Amino acid sequence: MSKFYPVNEPLLDGNEKKYLNECIETGWISSEGPFVKKFEEGMAKLCQREFAVALSSGTSALELAFKALDLKEDDEVIIPGLTIISCSNAVIKAGAKPVFCDIDPVTYCIDPKDLEAKITDKTKAILPVHLYGLACDMDPILVIAKKHNLYIVEDAAEAHGLTYKGKPCGSFGDISIFSFYANKLVSCGEGGMALTNNEVLFSKIKFLKDQAFETQRRFLHNEIGHNMRMTNLQAAVGLAQLERLEEFIEKKKKMAAIYDSYFKDISHVTIAPSKNEYCENIYWIYGLVLESEEQCLLAQKKLKEAKIGSRPFFYPLNKQPVYENMNLNLTNLPITEKIALNGFYIPGGLNLTEEEIHYIGKTVASILKDL
Repeated sequence: MSKFYPVNEPLLDGNEKKYLNECIETGWISSEGPFVKKFEEGMAKLCQREFAVALSSGTSALELAFKALDLKEDDEVIIPGLTIISCSNAVIKAGAKPVFCDIDPVTYCIDPKDLEAKITDKTKAILPVHLYGLACDMDPILVIAKKHNLYIVEDAAEAHGLTYKGKPCGSFGDISIFSFYANKLVSCGEGGMALTNNEVLFSKIKFLKDQAFETQRRFLHNEIGHNMRMTNLQAAVGLAQLERLEEFIEKKKKMAAIYDSYFKDISHVTIAPSKNEYCENIYWIYGLVLESEEQCLLAQKKLKEAKIGSRPFFYPLNKQPVYENMNLNLTNLPITEKIALNGFYIPGGLNLTEEEIHYIGKTVASILKDL
């Protein structure tokens, strides 16, 4: 096979075109259209939530979540060192400080023990991030939050349809957020959502997302708001994707089982578990962790030559150059740094055929064995 295999391509052969045509035929293409409400209702039902606000991105959802909490200067939010930088940037934009803690070496999610060790009298919130298809261990996190009277902003950006002990991820935080970027299980190109059971927080997020218009008079403003609305066009695609979520997850699991058969016996390669005592992996991505950063870089170089896409894991937040002069406590996080620098993921698009999955698995395994 000579084609190039990217790390992801969305599968858009459901009701996406039908719903988009409806938007165009009715003229409802802005954020006022009916698909926005339908998509919000669908996600709220999935996550057993009372309220949902559709937004322009997962980053927007994070930023409005922290603004809704009314954080003050020098307030601290504890974040895992292995996640996308928008998590910590959202805290900084809200006027607070991110504090980075280490991760569990198996799930790559936040380590509750290191989390509690990082709590001070300035800590106001925790941001657990369900990562790469596995869930955070939420029970101890909930206990810690209650003990120290902390908010939880639950980042479920990659966790559509993932459950923790049978309960949906996205149902645990004071506020929970999702992303619908093009590589997510439920995608609409760009988009996000914030969900909560707290009506005050819901109203605040809804208010801030739309320029903070006052209800008594249009174009009257007492606060600085944002344009972080989701359009009806995006919501139409998102709803069509949500209708097939169970199907998508099953396809991801079957893909992972094929990949596992090629990699499980390579001694210098670590793969994520298919399940643990509290969740089953939904394989948002299929990741591989090698023994060194040099091995990781070489493998990705050879994969590129073989026309197989790959992407490194998130870069450690405590090592981000942009934070070096920002008066943050950038302590070493050994597990985060090892996993982040030694890990990468391979193609996992839902449109891959079984034949293509076997070809990719066999080719990647051959490259890894030769390292």
